[in-house]
Amino acid sequence: MIIDPKNISLPELHRIILSSVAPRPIAFASTVDKDGNHNLSPFSFFNAFGINPPTLVFSPSRRGRDNTTKHTYENLKEVPEVVINTVNFDMVEQMSLSSGEYDKGVDEYIKSGLTPVDSELVKPKRVLESPVSYECKVKEIIELSQEPGAGNLVICEIIRIHVKDDILDRDGEIDQEKIDLVGRLGGDLYSRTNGESIFKVTKPGAIPGIGYDALPDYVKNSHILSGNDLGKLGSLTQLPSPEEILTTKEAVEVQAVIKNAVNVSNELQYYVKRLIRIGDVEKALKVLMCI
Repeated sequence: MIIDPKNISLPELHRIILSSVAPRPIAFASTVDKDGNHNLSPFSFFNAFGINPPTLVFSPSRRGRDNTTKHTYENLKEVPEVVINTVNFDMVEQMSLSSGEYDKGVDEYIKSGLTPVDSELVKPKRVLESPVSYECKVKEIIELSQEPGAGNLVICEIIRIHVKDDILDRDGEIDQEKIDLVGRLGGDLYSRTNGESIFKVTKPGAIPGIGYDALPDYVKNSHILSGNDLGKLGSLTQLPSPEEILTTKEAVEVQAVIKNAVNVSNELQYYVKRLIRIGDVEKALKVLMCI
């Protein structure tokens, strides 16, 4: 399917983007207007964009149905300060409740039952239940257009961070299981960053990997090994030597696979897949080179 964004409706375009640019972190933004009325609202067009200065950007977009702007955006024009609170699983339903289209001046802290706490350096309050809260000064607001659905990029500099002690590990680092963040998907769906949804991909070191292109053709063309398997093999920094390959081929467990195999190539590849799954990628490549 090939789509020209200009040839489909805004709701259709919105569904495609939100379902494919995901999961998205949530900026639970607390703002205040010039009269001191507080507002609390979540936005999933949000991310971090630098650490010097520490910068967060989120977008309270114009409404697609009537082209009106949101209270958060209007408040930021009056008082250019915001607290961006992170959202975890324990508070996700209350966060969702706060996103209702309440009239201006209605306090979403009261509607959601979340607890407002005075900030140290900015006027908006922060959410007590949030695992991490960022007090920010708004540096710039970039209006992408005046059309329905247009984004308003709010560029914020972090000036104070509040981190709950109970989400830290023994080394004082944020534990990804304990913080239990949620992210937005398409429609009414969310994701949760704990349990089996968290996995590790080791970054390349100072010495780059051999790469996919260095793998033998019979490995690259395998119908048994996945792209992720090949990616892990390509991350190794060197191919095994002929001596290492010979030693591996003569190993008892490899000989057992060969002896009992109807199709030696396929059985060795299944064995290699098991080795990769348990993290022995170097041995996996040596076994592959025995084919």
